Amino acid sequence: MTQLSFSDAEHAGKRKQTRREVFLGEMEQVVPWKALLAQIEPHYPKAGRGRHPYALEAMLRIHLLQQWYALSDPAMEEALYEIASMRQFFRLSLLEAIPDETTILNFRHLLTGKVCPKIGSKGNLQAIPA
Repeated sequence: MTQLSFSDAEHAGKRKQTRREVFLGEMEQVVPWKALLAQIEPHYPKAGRGRHPYALEAMLRIHLLQQWYALSDPAMEEALYEIASMRQFFRLSLLEAIPDETTILNFRHLLTGKVCPKIGSKGNLQAIPA
């Protein structure tokens, strides 16, 4: 278990759920995470000599957040630092490394090029094979 940052601790203590938090909670339940991860995993880089890649599930969550809220790569990076509910959906705190805009861009290119262009370009969950 990781230590909470001051921002995460403050966010955890509030009472009212925002519309964003409600939406992300619903998406947590309805997105077929295992099917998506299984489809992407063979194409995702493995840890090797270079920099270790971010967790695949974390990158997928960032990609979907970016599609749902129509955020550019720099805006998505900033949102992860500024918006606690997005960071919580991403499952990281400010104490851990957050992907930069180039990493987010490279993941989107992986999805649109190798995995499934329909999922990568529009966040279209109906394009997932059953």
